[in-house]
Amino acid sequence: MANEELIEALIDLAIEEDIASGDISTDAIIPVESKAAALMTAKADGVISGLEVIRKVYERFEDDFEWTPFVNDGDKVKKGDKILEIKAEYRTLLYGERLSLNILQRMSGIATATARYVKELEGFDTVILDTRKTAPGMRVLDKMAVKDGGGHNHRMGLYDMVMLKDNHIKIAGGIPNAVAAVRKNLPLSVKLEVETTNLDEVRQAVEAGADIIMLDNMDTVAMAEAVKIIGGKAKTEASGNMSIPRLKEVAATGVDYISVGALTHSVTALDISMNIEME
Repeated sequence: MANEELIEALIDLAIEEDIASGDISTDAIIPVESKAAALMTAKADGVISGLEVIRKVYERFEDDFEWTPFVNDGDKVKKGDKILEIKAEYRTLLYGERLSLNILQRMSGIATATARYVKELEGFDTVILDTRKTAPGMRVLDKMAVKDGGGHNHRMGLYDMVMLKDNHIKIAGGIPNAVAAVRKNLPLSVKLEVETTNLDEVRQAVEAGADIIMLDNMDTVAMAEAVKIIGGKAKTEASGNMSIPRLKEVAATGVDYISVGALTHSVTALDISMNIEME
C-alpha cells in the first residue's frame, strides 16, 4: 500500500470512529449551508507539520472551501502566529475540528522535537533517524513529521530493509550465518543492517559485509572504537537511550546516524487552537 493510500485509509478510520453515523450535536443545531471561518493559531513555539494531511480531512466533507495557510509544513512558528484559515460551511468546520487538530498537533509535536535534536547536531555530519516506534496505523504521518522537523526516515517497515537483530542472529547461529542467509535469499540492492552490542560482534558484521552496523546501547568509548574498526566499510548507527544531552559526544565518535525512538514513541503535542466565527 502506497503512502497516499495509507493516509486515505487512516482518515477513513478516524472519521468512522469519531463521526460514524453523524455529528448529532452539530446537525441538531447548525443550519445547513451556514458559513463560517476557522483560524488555527500556535499557542507555543514549534515546527508545523500536517497541513497537507488535514486538508484531505476537510475535502471529505466539502468540495468548495477556502484554504489559506500562513505557513508551510516544516516552517517554524512562534506562540501567537497564525497557521491556517479555513472558510467553509459551519458544519464542515465542526466535523473536521477535532480530527484535524489531533493530526496537526501530533505531527507538529514530532516535528518540533525532531528539530531540537537536529539543532543539537549542528556542525556534525551525523544524521538523526527515526525508528518503527510509532503509533500503530499512523507510521506514515509520524515519519512525515520527522522529515518536516529536519530528521531522516529509517526503514518504513519490515518489508523495505533488512535489520538483523538478536533473535535473527540467535536462530541463524551467529552474525556470519544470518548475513549469508539474507544474501542468498534477497538481491544485493536491499540494504542490510546488523545490530551489534560489543566490539567482537562489530568485527563479525564488518567481515560479513553488512551495509550498516548498529551500535546498540554501547558507551561512548566503545562506539569510538567500533567506528575505527569499521573504518568506513559500512555505515554506522548509534542506538539506545539517545537523549539530547548525549548527542554531541556520540556524534563526536564519528557515527553516521543516531536513531531516536523518543521522536515518535513519547510525543508531546504542539499546542494549537482553532477558533470558529460565523461569517
